[in-house]
Amino acid sequence: MSQDSDLKVTKFDFLKSQNSVQHHTDAYNTSNLVVRRGQPFLLQLTLSRELRAADKLSLHFSVGERPMEPTGTLMSLNPRSRNVSGWQISIVKSSGTECTLSVTSAPNAAVGIYGLIVKTGPNIYKPENNAVYLLFNPWCEGDIVFLSNEAERKEYVLNDTGYIYVGNAFNIHSKPWNFGQFEESILDACMYLLDKSKLKMSSRRDPVVVSRAMSALVNANDDSGVVLGNWSGKYENGTSPMAWIGSVAILQQYYKTKKPVSYGQCWVFSGVLTTVMRCLGIPARSVSNFNSAHDTDENLRVDVYLNEKGEKLKWLSSDSVWNFHVWNDVWMKRKDLPSGFDGWQAIDATPQEQSQGIFQCGPCPLKAVKDGDVYLPYDSKFVYAEVNADKVYWRVEDENGKKKYTKLGVESQSIGANISTKAVGQNRREDITWEYKFPEGSSEERASMKRAVSYLQPSGITPRSRFAAVPMSNVEDKDTVQNKVVPKSGVQLEITNEKPLCPGNPIEVAITVKSTVAGSWTVNLTSSCQLQSYTGKVHANLGHIKQTVKVEGQSEVRVPLKIMPDAYMKALATVDDEEHVQVTAIAEIQGTPEKLTKEVSLSFEYPPIQVQMPETAKVNKDFTCAFIFKNKLNVPLDNCKLMVEGLGIFKMATFDEGDIQPGRIIKSEVICTPTRVGEKKIVARLTSNQVKDISVEKAIVVTH
Repeated sequence: MSQDSDLKVTKFDFLKSQNSVQHHTDAYNTSNLVVRRGQPFLLQLTLSRELRAADKLSLHFSVGERPMEPTGTLMSLNPRSRNVSGWQISIVKSSGTECTLSVTSAPNAAVGIYGLIVKTGPNIYKPENNAVYLLFNPWCEGDIVFLSNEAERKEYVLNDTGYIYVGNAFNIHSKPWNFGQFEESILDACMYLLDKSKLKMSSRRDPVVVSRAMSALVNANDDSGVVLGNWSGKYENGTSPMAWIGSVAILQQYYKTKKPVSYGQCWVFSGVLTTVMRCLGIPARSVSNFNSAHDTDENLRVDVYLNEKGEKLKWLSSDSVWNFHVWNDVWMKRKDLPSGFDGWQAIDATPQEQSQGIFQCGPCPLKAVKDGDVYLPYDSKFVYAEVNADKVYWRVEDENGKKKYTKLGVESQSIGANISTKAVGQNRREDITWEYKFPEGSSEERASMKRAVSYLQPSGITPRSRFAAVPMSNVEDKDTVQNKVVPKSGVQLEITNEKPLCPGNPIEVAITVKSTVAGSWTVNLTSSCQLQSYTGKVHANLGHIKQTVKVEGQSEVRVPLKIMPDAYMKALATVDDEEHVQVTAIAEIQGTPEKLTKEVSLSFEYPPIQVQMPETAKVNKDFTCAFIFKNKLNVPLDNCKLMVEGLGIFKMATFDEGDIQPGRIIKSEVICTPTRVGEKKIVARLTSNQVKDISVEKAIVVTH
């Protein structure tokens, strides 16, 4: 054989275990190499002979359908000459026939699946599993998703479990949610979504464009994306939005069938979007906004119409206030905007309003929302209204065949309360309202509001009540000047529930009319009780009271409102949603123009699920986990299903428990085989016709 016999590659090693630890990608369940952009990784070649100075050796990375060098979708990397693509390659070690190369992709390279071939002169070698997954890199300073804090990277990129906060502003619940971005086929599902987005390869470099595209693809509205939304209360042909434990089953089913998965509501859209973002390497969190305004006409006002009984009339308003709404924040620099808008950006996959003709929302800088810079892309007006709108109450009466509207009052501080996300490194709720807005009533907040109003519909927008003292050009309107918070009479309203709300027991509420100053007042009190879903949709009117009460000096009168189980249990079983009880009270003070309104939303309380399992376990050693539930309610729970999942421990399982009579105990067991070390969580959720969501989670430490 001649000295200059052809140089060939005889063996190729992606050094997967070493590279993936360096790149924080070792948890991905795939046989391929997964690396992050802008950071070196090593490849080991075994050659047919020793490498010489004259040898031609190059690596070719290609991405997309038509890879070409000018578009940056084909990189020919030669360790001996300069590379123009922003990628770098060097020989780290060459001894005998072994050669180790270090490759660093550009920190702004397109994210996706790259094919790799090795050329040695005329010979081409294609390694097995030659697809290399390239992700965004929050660990790399040159990447615009760079996040400097290690604890935050652990939480917002690597944590595969968490909570989504639901309930209402008075009673916030944490819903355990498995994001599961490292589970089988989730990465492939996300890469499939990138392809489906039809984004140009050059756009796949930019997390701003990618996150906006994903906010559209996680809902099924325009592009047969991942989750089909349904707020009807009827979910026979799919899974009820209440029943999901996390994103894994949803994304796996979607990737397998390529058809939208039924059904989702806002927390499902947000949970899936967090999974997709973290999986691609963009730091993300699910964010819950309580008393979230859905302002369809950008006038920063949500009108609530009540009838004579104080019951909400749904048919009158396209605007609505949701008890809570869940969206996402993603972390990135905004090179496309003036400076100062880097950091958290709001994106939202729940299909509410179209943006540029598609159901997508964001990214919108939190800083723009806080400062009132609502002209900035994307969708900052909509996000601004969700956390800042005024709530205006109207009474609608029929008078001689015409509708008469009486303004009852304005609440300027209830919208956008307790904005919540999971705390970094802790299993608790963190309040991030301050990241979205200045303290209510502060001078910064008034300045921000004024700015925002100047950018919103200029055509005679009515000023918000708290500017009433600020002269505004020709839009001042007597109607919008709000009474002081405590009226002259000093009358106040309070609504309390005497006992916890348990399905099957009477609902007992008290409306208290208080007077805080001297004088005697006669108050006409109207109060109603309605069963409604978290989006404010009324399912049943449960009862109302009309009463005239007298308060003198500093005194109070309690008016009880009691609703028997027969009045609401049937309604509770007819809709498949988590319902709550909305109590609205209106007080009109005789002899004065004063009117007061007060609303409270009350949640039902349920018996818990108990989990029995060891505190610790060993990798690949089986253990048993038991779920125990006792029906402590005095009503049977029909058609019960128990869904359980433990990431890295066992696949999701569903148990049909049938009907559980009062006092009955059920017990279900799962054999668990842990596959990964670390603290792992097991989550269980029970749904039934009467009670939609009882969930529990328990942690276990898995060791070698």
